Amino acid sequence: TIEGLASVGPSQRKEADVKLRAGSLFSGYGGLSLAVEQVFDAEIAWHCEFEDAPSKVLEHHWPGVPNLGDITKVDWSTVPKVDIVDGGSPCQDLSAAGRRAGMTEGTRSNLWVNMREAIAVLEPKYVVWENVRGAYSASAVSEADREMEHDAGLLGDGSSGPALRALGRVLGDLHDLGFDAEWRGVRASDVGAPHGRFRVFVLATRREDPADTEGG
Repeated sequence: TIEGLASVGPSQRKEADVKLRAGSLFSGYGGLSLAVEQVFDAEIAWHCEFEDAPSKVLEHHWPGVPNLGDITKVDWSTVPKVDIVDGGSPCQDLSAAGRRAGMTEGTRSNLWVNMREAIAVLEPKYVVWENVRGAYSASAVSEADREMEHDAGLLGDGSSGPALRALGRVLGDLHDLGFDAEWRGVRASDVGAPHGRFRVFVLATRREDPADTEGG
């Protein structure tokens, strides 16, 4: 279902016929890992998942692949570097089915900061991020930071809420880390499933010169 990744050509996916290595964060049962394996012709080097039930599923499908456990306790300087980092950071505070607390301090969805730290240390070539439709609209600004934001009406919907949204924060952080990114919303029915579950996918590619901010 990562439709946007299909544009990554074989020459970008491979270097000297060596498989790209991927590290998976917030792995769950491994759905995003399966897509990354197939699209990039990559191999999974490690997972990072702390819940017992999905961890057992990961061990069944990727026997012997290390599971780093709780992302908040990982020292990324000790983790083998990979070419791809993928992850769907927690969606509960972005989803319309949740509290809509946003990607702000103290929320589960703010665990994006741990993924951002992993990316900064591991310096992969590609990042794949997945989340719910609410990433388009959920706040990424706390009440304390609200006065620092531009007027929301100047940037979009004219509401009294903060202008910075979760997806915008992710894209901005990736840009600051030296990546250019594309994103696309995909419904499950777009790829043949009998339901319309919608997900946002981001594909970020490291700039050849991370200092180059043109077009970011």
